[in-house]
Amino acid sequence: MPTPDDASFLAHVTTRLAVLPRVEAVALGGSRAGGTHGPDSDWDFAVYYRGAFDVESVRALGWPGEVSEVGAWGGGVFNGGAWLDVDGRRVDVHYRDLADVEFHLAEAREGRFRVERLLFHLAGIPTYLVVAELAVNRVLHGELPRPGYPAALRHHAPRRWSDDARHTLAYARAAHAGRGHLGDCAGAIATAACQTAHAVLAARGQWVTNEKTLLDRAGLRYIDNVLSDLTPQPQTLTAAIDEAAALLEEAVRAVDV
Repeated sequence: MPTPDDASFLAHVTTRLAVLPRVEAVALGGSRAGGTHGPDSDWDFAVYYRGAFDVESVRALGWPGEVSEVGAWGGGVFNGGAWLDVDGRRVDVHYRDLADVEFHLAEAREGRFRVERLLFHLAGIPTYLVVAELAVNRVLHGELPRPGYPAALRHHAPRRWSDDARHTLAYARAAHAGRGHLGDCAGAIATAACQTAHAVLAARGQWVTNEKTLLDRAGLRYIDNVLSDLTPQPQTLTAAIDEAAALLEEAVRAVDV
């Protein structure tokens, strides 16, 4: 439960964000929405707007920090935001175009999605991430859909992710292991583990909004053991990739993908 001070802070930020032009809803995300936060956790807010969003309205709030343009965070579903300091607390504001969110909600209900590149995410992010936010974030102002996990997405997404993981490892085995490319092979194993974790959680019908706890939630943290003793020897790298492939395939079979 939020402390009285936290509740006051939450109401203050929500009120300021809710009156920005074209904003129809404000939601709290991240660990604070899920109740898993610590005292030093960031405050993650999403502003849902319709039409053209003017980022100058965010700058005009007067909170110190960095305010990006719309599209500056890759131009996909994670289309920009701000890192701010509000009364000594770290606040992240994410821009969410309602028309784009509604499109990806409709796509997810048909089992369709793309995977987009985003900094700090090894496997990239699925476009249904904005749908996951609708499902798990806490609405503070306005109204937003509250979707369940679509049956079609649960059917199609696991195979897509597991195929990506299999191809990632196969390429590393063919192109890098024999040349002793340790960094490339280690990166491929880590990436394939995250892809497999997406497959496992999609098969369970569990939403993913970031990679911070992805491997742990999917029960794949043991992949660390495969990476711990790597050396730049072709035989060692080939064996590690084969071990990772077997372990990840077993995880996929366990959820009946």
